[in-house]
Amino acid sequence: MIGLRQTTYLLALVIMIGWLLHIGKPVLLPVIIAMIALYILGNVTSRLGEVPVIGLLPAIVRRVLVLVSFTVLLVLISAYVVETFSQVATVLPRYESNLDELVLRAANAFDVVDQPNWETIRAATIDRFSITPYIGPFLLSLRGLGGTLFLVVLYAGFFMAERTGMAAKLALAIGDKTKEDRTLDLLDRINTRVGDYLAVKTTVNIIVGGLSFVVLVAFGIDFALFWAILIGLLNYIPYIGSMIGVLFPILLGLAQFGSFTLSAALAVSLTVVQLFVAGFLEPRMMSRAFNLSPFVVLFALAFWSALWGLPGAVLAVPLTASMIIMLAEIETTRPVAILLSASGKV
Repeated sequence: MIGLRQTTYLLALVIMIGWLLHIGKPVLLPVIIAMIALYILGNVTSRLGEVPVIGLLPAIVRRVLVLVSFTVLLVLISAYVVETFSQVATVLPRYESNLDELVLRAANAFDVVDQPNWETIRAATIDRFSITPYIGPFLLSLRGLGGTLFLVVLYAGFFMAERTGMAAKLALAIGDKTKEDRTLDLLDRINTRVGDYLAVKTTVNIIVGGLSFVVLVAFGIDFALFWAILIGLLNYIPYIGSMIGVLFPILLGLAQFGSFTLSAALAVSLTVVQLFVAGFLEPRMMSRAFNLSPFVVLFALAFWSALWGLPGAVLAVPLTASMIIMLAEIETTRPVAILLSASGKV
């Protein structure tokens, strides 16, 4: 009876937390993104300390430089995304014309143009498809993204400022020198591993985005930088993220050039980039930082996607991997981290 009661309480707690996460998305999402950004920015600040000239600057100056650079980068990317979607609206008629011609050639190849039902099929499918009506609402939704990014920068700045005095406040809170040293050592190990994981994963995504950009420019794809940014961002989502990211520019190439051959060549080239990064580069760079069970990854994707949509899918693996790293560094929760890992080595 006690076991049933505890199970009921646990289930109720899980449901309550899930509900709070769902309704608290506008508040929690910028905070979590800022915390993840803080780890990355902190890692970059530490690495700058090893640079010959910049390393001579005080730590606070390096933090400010990194935070300002991060802010400028977010502003530039946001402005570029808005400008890109404004330009997409002007080229859509040409894309639709190319797709119509491509479908007509395919219909001629299969000798169905002269069939009595061809006009009916076309009217019910191709003629009904248009992206133009969705451009305006999407541009309006980007305004909300701008507000979220502003909060991310604001929170990240305050987190960086609070981080410098955290050790002193922790010492006052604990009040015991031995416990304080153990706690600081534990937090240092957790921060180091989480920071290394997020920094390496971000570096890998920048590399895959950069290589994809080279391929897209070589093929003459419109808005190559935008699609490269999207591919790099979606690469945070394991298994399906890279496939989705590659699919968009392939479909755009099909609409832009109206050629199956060119689109197939583009698909092969982008797939080669993905295979190189996922099969060779990423495993060597990630080391033991990424060691999640495939089931845990899929469950995390389903859970966070259901709660927060696409942002949840992007954050799912960084959040889960960071959580397992934390669990592995705490002796009492280490068995849970082992069960959630892929190889048992945490």
